Amino acid sequence: MKVAGVAVATVIALALQTTLTGFLSGTMAVDLVLVVVVYAALLWGPVAGLLTGTFAGLIQDALSIGVIGIGGLAKTIVGFLAGVIGTQFIVSQAPSRFVVFFGATIVHAVIFMGLYELLGLRDFGTPYARVLEQAFANAVIGTVAFQAAELLPGAVERRRLNRARPRR
Repeated sequence: MKVAGVAVATVIALALQTTLTGFLSGTMAVDLVLVVVVYAALLWGPVAGLLTGTFAGLIQDALSIGVIGIGGLAKTIVGFLAGVIGTQFIVSQAPSRFVVFFGATIVHAVIFMGLYELLGLRDFGTPYARVLEQAFANAVIGTVAFQAAELLPGAVERRRLNRARPRR
């Protein structure tokens, strides 16, 4: 069930990302696929983060016009590192999750852009503001997704119990 859930979440993130990028050309600075990778890593550990990063990154690379494998490698490393951080430290509160999502986005950008620059395939200039904007957006979305996922089962259960309660 875990594998199917990650695959569905990745496909939804890819669909949303490509759809939203088309509508908000140039102003969208969110990597929803990276959010799914870090979410899976924090929830299930480094191996799940590594596998999710590999799967999601390679699919995203295949759908883009860039070199296949660079984004996959960056997401694989980030997924593994986020999973290790999630198992070594207490990352159960919103502020600590925010920091992990923020840091994961920075590390992903450094690896992704660094590999392109190192191989001489692309020049990014100085995208510091853009990377920080994306890191903040990813951190907000990831933190909200965690909160929603934790609150949703309780809300559904309360609603079911309220419906089952006899009315006076």
